[in-house]
Amino acid sequence: MTHSSYCARSAIVFVALLWSLLAPDATRGQRQMERLGRGLVVLSLGEGKAFVSWRLLGEDADDVAFNVYRATGDAEAVRLNDRPIAQVTSLVDESFDASKSNRYTVRAIIDGAEELGGEADAPFVVPAEATARPYLTVPLQTLAGHTPNDASVGDLDGDGEYEIVLKQEMRPRDNSRRGATGETKLEAYRLDGKLLWRINLGPNIREGAHYTPFLVYDFDGDGRAEVACKTADGTVDGRGKVIGDAQADHRNDNGYVLDGPEFLTIFDGHSGAALSTVDYLPPRGRVASWGDDYGNRVDRFLAAVAYLDGERPSLVMCRGYYTRTVLAAWNWRGGKLERLWTFDSDDGTVGNRAYRGQGNHSLSVGDVDGDGRDEIVYGACAIDDDGSGLYSMGLGHGDALHLSDIDPDRPGLEVFDIHEDVRHEHGAELHDARTGEILWSKSSADVVRGLAMDIDPRHRGYETWAAGGGLRGLWNAKGEQIADRKPRSCNFGIWWDGDLGRELLDRTTISKWDWQEQREAVLLSDRECSSNNGSKATPCLCADILGDWREEVIWRSRDGRELRIYSTTILTNLRLPTLMHDPQYRLSVAWQNVAYNQPTQPGFYLGTDMKVPVRLKIRTTLPQPR
Repeated sequence: MTHSSYCARSAIVFVALLWSLLAPDATRGQRQMERLGRGLVVLSLGEGKAFVSWRLLGEDADDVAFNVYRATGDAEAVRLNDRPIAQVTSLVDESFDASKSNRYTVRAIIDGAEELGGEADAPFVVPAEATARPYLTVPLQTLAGHTPNDASVGDLDGDGEYEIVLKQEMRPRDNSRRGATGETKLEAYRLDGKLLWRINLGPNIREGAHYTPFLVYDFDGDGRAEVACKTADGTVDGRGKVIGDAQADHRNDNGYVLDGPEFLTIFDGHSGAALSTVDYLPPRGRVASWGDDYGNRVDRFLAAVAYLDGERPSLVMCRGYYTRTVLAAWNWRGGKLERLWTFDSDDGTVGNRAYRGQGNHSLSVGDVDGDGRDEIVYGACAIDDDGSGLYSMGLGHGDALHLSDIDPDRPGLEVFDIHEDVRHEHGAELHDARTGEILWSKSSADVVRGLAMDIDPRHRGYETWAAGGGLRGLWNAKGEQIADRKPRSCNFGIWWDGDLGRELLDRTTISKWDWQEQREAVLLSDRECSSNNGSKATPCLCADILGDWREEVIWRSRDGRELRIYSTTILTNLRLPTLMHDPQYRLSVAWQNVAYNQPTQPGFYLGTDMKVPVRLKIRTTLPQPR
């Protein structure tokens, strides 16, 4: 198939796609989501042109249209479009004067009239002499000896746009390695580089990917996001207040923290102040209960946000996956942390023992059984919304999993999972997310990475592939090998160009899979930036945080002085609501920084030949006074 015919076929599904994403679904409860502005972003293209992009919101009517205005220098604003824009949410301004400042505004047209005022009307200013480049810069105040690492986003101040929460590391170490680490910092930045606060997790939170998952989400529905993470004696909040004993140092001679209290803290997203601190559940107890006696497996933490009641978000804090596995669910309501339930594979509950050793270095969240409430997919097992076990497959630990509508020709969601050091024939497999039934598998004793996304438009559904264990080729959603070669990258995905397929993201390069030549074609690369987490080579964040439905990628500069937010400047003929108003996708952004970072996945099939997906209804709330 030629690229032009592929784009034409993609355009055919546009009308049905738009309607299906926005149409109400009376059978589902409304989920509390962020009230977002238009996310307007403008990037200079050079030669008198600029790329302009904005959000279609999940609450927008299907017939909403837009006008885009630009005010150059001191001149009056002019409208850039002759007719209301109803088919896309991006354009190229071909009369851009880079020598002067330019102020852009987008306004929705509802029932024939422009919607004026409100956060959705916030302008985007391009300063005079702006450099032509496809990214925004966020200046950082990185402390000496620190390196920017994972990031997440949330609306911390209630203005309808995202701020960045960034982890800064000093001397991170994997749990399996002895030695002292540094003190991890969490920093909050506006997109203009203003530092809102800095939290020091202190000496008693060991530094590395497995110790410090942090959640950024509006847990109580007041219109502003909070930050939740594990804390300890000596953690200092964004206002300078110390949690626990400021003088305590529980590190042993090997650098592990195997004594002392452990806490869970909710921080105010705007000020960084600690709002509530409780004991972390589960406690470490006897170290050897988690699989070794020196401190490796006892400190394997995961975390997630889930709509356990189908309407409001809860936080789920986890410990262990090689042997004992424990998940604890909490609500943040009315200024109090309330524990909902605890699932413990070792507490003697009938059937729970089967959930030992099934977890991954990651997790995912979604409504896998269709009851409107979320489950936690914890590797080769799943925990129901009420804290009971849904199923355990007995396939053991793995490094990566992907939950989405991978095979759109069968009902419900699927999970593509890989397994490490196994004694069965299911090294890489696709299973039913509701029941755990294996749909197909590939035999291998040790698979280290796996990926699922639509990269070949000739085959319906997501393509899958894996690294390690001697597995070769590319498979379609049915498990059939469709190519001898597979992408060299088995890392991240990003929706970047104008079609419904997904692009490859690895280190600081974005590539497109050429399905005809079976090779990768580079679309963008930045050698002035660095990826994170060693061989995992992940970005700070990849998510739809600005502009239209396509994703941005955030990388750190090599010197650690700035973040670069890359946003596509490729025109598209497709109009979709922001992916951040798809609940499962939004939750995947929240857990992206957890352990071995994994790419986002929506709760519907987003790819070539899309049919009508089921979309949950959402409700957004205005910020409440504090």
